[in-house]
Order: sequence, then C-alpha cells, then structure tokens
Amino acid sequence: MTFTIKQVSEKTSLPPHVLRYYENEGLLPGVGRSRNGMRCYSENDLEWLGLICCLKNTGMSIKQIRSFVELSLEGDSSLKSRCELLREHKKNVEAQIEEMKKHLAKVTHKLRKFTSQYETYAGKTGKPGK
Repeated sequence: MTFTIKQVSEKTSLPPHVLRYYENEGLLPGVGRSRNGMRCYSENDLEWLGLICCLKNTGMSIKQIRSFVELSLEGDSSLKSRCELLREHKKNVEAQIEEMKKHLAKVTHKLRKFTSQYETYAGKTGKPGK
C-alpha cells in the first residue's frame, strides 16, 4: 500500500513542505514515485518518519539524523555504529530529562510558596481564595 504526500501529511501532522525537506535532506531516501512523478510513500517510509520525528523531538540534529539514515542504508555492517549513535543520544536525552526535573522541582517549590502567600493574603483581605 502506498500513500500520497497529502495522506502522509494528514497521518503524521507534518506539512508537505516538511516531508519534501526531509527527503531533500537525505532523511527519507527512496520515496517512490508514481508514473506521473508524484511521491508514493510506503509503510516503511511512515515508520522512518516516526523515527525521524522521535529523534528530532528529543533533540537530535538534522545532521545527526542524516548520519543515522546513511548508516542504516549500509545495512548490518553499520549496526554497531548505529547502536553507538543511539546510545549517545539516549544519554543526552536522559541528561535533558534530569535537567527538566530540576526545573520542575523549582517551579513546584515556587508555586507552593506563592500559593501559600496568596492564601494568607486573601485571608487577611477577605478576598476569595483560589
């Protein structure tokens, strides 16, 4: 089964210009074409798009994603390199999560503090609480 660029755009919430950009950047090689030259995306292309979006949304650069795709095209001989690249990316994502947890803790602390102050203020002034 194949999909048009419009169908893929609807399935992935990626605008057609982004799909074309990914293809032009080498992130989505091998997208088929119909007899009249229209793009025909396969299920495999959709899987790749899912991975590309995951990597991009977790902070991997387009350059790094392109390297990963190029390694993948080499086949099994590049499995070790792909694992190393993903292992390094995983470490970076985990570090980002830890940093965000620290930020969240600070925001939570400030929210508690200001909520308490507001409730005290509202109680003194007779203004409604929450």
